[in-house]
Amino acid sequence: MHEFQIINNYFKKLTKNNKNALNLNDDVFFDKKNKLIVSVDTYVEGNHFINFKNPDLVIKKILRSSISDLVCKGVVPKYYFISGSGNKNNFSRLNLSKISKSLNHEQKKYNIFLGGGDTVFSKKLSFTITSIGYSHNIVYRNKAKHGDDLYVTGNLGDSYMGLLVLKKKLKLSNFQNKYFVNKYYKPEIHLRLANELKKFASSSIDVSDGLIVDLEKLINNLNVSYQILLKDIPISKNLSLIINNRNFSKKNLISNGDDYQILFTAPKRKRLKINNLSKSLKIRITKIGKIFSKANKSTLLDEKNVSISLKNKGYFHNFS
Repeated sequence: MHEFQIINNYFKKLTKNNKNALNLNDDVFFDKKNKLIVSVDTYVEGNHFINFKNPDLVIKKILRSSISDLVCKGVVPKYYFISGSGNKNNFSRLNLSKISKSLNHEQKKYNIFLGGGDTVFSKKLSFTITSIGYSHNIVYRNKAKHGDDLYVTGNLGDSYMGLLVLKKKLKLSNFQNKYFVNKYYKPEIHLRLANELKKFASSSIDVSDGLIVDLEKLINNLNVSYQILLKDIPISKNLSLIINNRNFSKKNLISNGDDYQILFTAPKRKRLKINNLSKSLKIRITKIGKIFSKANKSTLLDEKNVSISLKNKGYFHNFS
């Protein structure tokens, strides 16, 4: 079974009297009465990060990916709780010092505060982070409508290239190695967009598991489909150079996850507002497609408007 089968078959029924759980089909828990938003994520060595040779960078990655769940809902994160399982090698004095300094840097960068946590001994290294924010409203999943535009922030694919570099599956120049590895460990979280998102977005999700996988989550309970233009999917100049200079295909690089950009839908009438906000905040926001009725098949189109099939739509947590 994959994670959504487990949720639907075993845990969703436990929330039937708790509307704040949002049917376990969103990124967060939302108690509207108390304006409380909560997100929980677990990160395991060998799965969510390769190893712990750079504990200061790993902790940045997992904290940013955690608060991304709030930011994509239009919520500014306020507190985080962190629990870690590991052993004396993982939690040596040197590593703990690096982790502490790195978290201190992230707290200042995002104006968040440590609220507590837990530590336990284990042969397997893992971290669980709970992020908390407050707001009277959020941008939900599953609220997109036929005719909505489809947008994504930033660039896609850089983090995946960084992962290939770290796995030694790709050899690049020193500058390119540094650039892509930096994008892998330090995803760009658009905190300034959090307070603005609710003004125009009809639905949203962060791109964590992959563009197509997360888009399908975004509309999974709706009678709608999507159409995306491959040429409009934003990539960085550095990734574009590699695609042009090497035997790489853009379609294989844009849905591998770990981008933590915001994928959202918005009514057509909001286009000007979104474009103006993109310019004023200096945040790249790109319209990549549209939402259609279920009568249409969801498609990714190439430059000739021909439907493209992807080998990899993104990451699935499979427990089979």
